[in-house]
Amino acid sequence: MKPRWASLLLLCCCCLGHGVARTWPRSHQREAAALRESLNRHRYLNSFSHENSTAFYGINQFSYLFPEEFKALYLGSKPAWSPRYPAAGQTPIPNVSLPLRFDWRDKHVVNQVRNQKMTQMKLVEDSEYPFKAENGLCRYFPRSQSGVSIKNFSAYDFSDQEDEMAKALLNFGPLVVIVDAVSWQDYLGGIIQHHCSSGEANHAVLITGFDKTGNTPYWMVRNSWGNSWGIEGYAHVKMGGNVCGIADSVSVVFV
Repeated sequence: MKPRWASLLLLCCCCLGHGVARTWPRSHQREAAALRESLNRHRYLNSFSHENSTAFYGINQFSYLFPEEFKALYLGSKPAWSPRYPAAGQTPIPNVSLPLRFDWRDKHVVNQVRNQKMTQMKLVEDSEYPFKAENGLCRYFPRSQSGVSIKNFSAYDFSDQEDEMAKALLNFGPLVVIVDAVSWQDYLGGIIQHHCSSGEANHAVLITGFDKTGNTPYWMVRNSWGNSWGIEGYAHVKMGGNVCGIADSVSVVFV
């Protein structure tokens, strides 16, 4: 398995729907108003925290944005863009025993977290791909040229089968999912169990592993908002109950 494929797929999903983002005039007064609103929101979000593992919310790099600004800038994915196929068109998932903990980062196949606003692209010389101003087929680059070639993909709905989802992760590699991440604007750490729902998906993320060793099992979710967000760029989302719609639209890519 090549370590670049997971970031490539997540980048493609994150870029969908992100055209020219709306911009708002910035001022100290507007930022102060957004911060006050954030503080009130944090008090509400943290009122659900009754145990040490529950997520906690507070000041971060997004606290100076109003929710509508945050949504426009960072939440643009939609589940309709994740292809769904009948079971006959899906890659069968081998039945394996699940360990208590697994993380593809331990296998060195997941890149470091990057900010989706600072994406990396491969550039080619004009002589390699000249502009012809005509309709036609895209040019094929041979295998000898650096890059990633996608051989196949499969899409699933695991909304009531998160153990099967864990088996897919174990067998196929990191999973791309689309979640409801509105409340993630304020996330600092802990295990997300509230404040999001299925059916409201708006953000593509990558599941790299899971942990069932504690009282609350959780998915390890790689985000794309830089490593200063959350837990070094990751979120922990409770396994079971389809929290944030994490199991609704799940995609696997084979390279």
